[in-house]
Amino acid sequence: MLLFASLAFVFSICQAVLASSRTSAPPGAIVVRAGTNTAGEFATVSAAINSLPNDSSSRSIFIYPGTYNEQVYITRTGPLTIYGYTASTSTYTENQVTIQAGVGASTTISDDASGTLRVHKNDFKMYNVNVKNTFGVGTQAIAISQYGSRVGLYACGFYGYQDTLYANQGTQVYLKGYIQGATDFIFGRLGLHISEATPSPCLRPDVFNQNTIVLAPGAAASTTRGYYLGRPWADFAKVIFKNTVITAPINPAVWSPWSAATPNTDNILFAEYNTTGSGVSGVSRASFSTVLSASQAAAYSISSAVGSDYASWVDAAYIV
Repeated sequence: MLLFASLAFVFSICQAVLASSRTSAPPGAIVVRAGTNTAGEFATVSAAINSLPNDSSSRSIFIYPGTYNEQVYITRTGPLTIYGYTASTSTYTENQVTIQAGVGASTTISDDASGTLRVHKNDFKMYNVNVKNTFGVGTQAIAISQYGSRVGLYACGFYGYQDTLYANQGTQVYLKGYIQGATDFIFGRLGLHISEATPSPCLRPDVFNQNTIVLAPGAAASTTRGYYLGRPWADFAKVIFKNTVITAPINPAVWSPWSAATPNTDNILFAEYNTTGSGVSGVSRASFSTVLSASQAAAYSISSAVGSDYASWVDAAYIV
């Protein structure tokens, strides 16, 4: 199994903003607490979400520590923010809230329907929550299925085996977080920006900036030199890795075609800039990949991935 973990580095100004705990509900937030019998609180995340009006009002939910065994499906129209209890908002390593389910796509009607967290709305934010699909080996099993625009996931952890993160529609950022899986575990069609996480075909480019790639504990021996940064689901895929540190020894080709029979390498951009670390020692990159110059790499940023209006909806405190 491969694990993609974030760098610990944050600009000092961001550290000043982020170095805090969140151990009580923000004003106006609905409370979720495992096993609660308190009036006005909810024992499940789904119950809290279902209590919200389906209108344009902005709402928030605060989740106390615990493991919540459920699938969560979010469709409400208005902006929604979910906060997880944490001793440090700056990192996923202090997260104390987990939402988990073990549904495989082979038992449902679609990849999306297997998702532990299904976001079918615009204007959604989530902080310091872990989301897991525990199904394991055998079929696609989504942890987060994301269909919204202006979606921000901050210091969250996403765990699965195959197809962990489904970035299928909309614009989205995954910042200061953690993504773990083994097979095609980040995939989708539209633009995303991941700072501190692997790739997917898209209309906008997928941009990965300042991430570290390491082997998870207990990874199969065949993982060493047996994995790639990505493979193209379709022609015209665009994936850019910038400033990546790779310690897990990667396949010398670095990038893979979809398959021998259907390579899907026409008109793709599989590119890197400033890739370092012991894991890329001795590589000989595939002929369809590109190594960017500094000036070329500068063209691929959070703005090119999710749009020039990103400052209006992305939490700047988490940008690196």
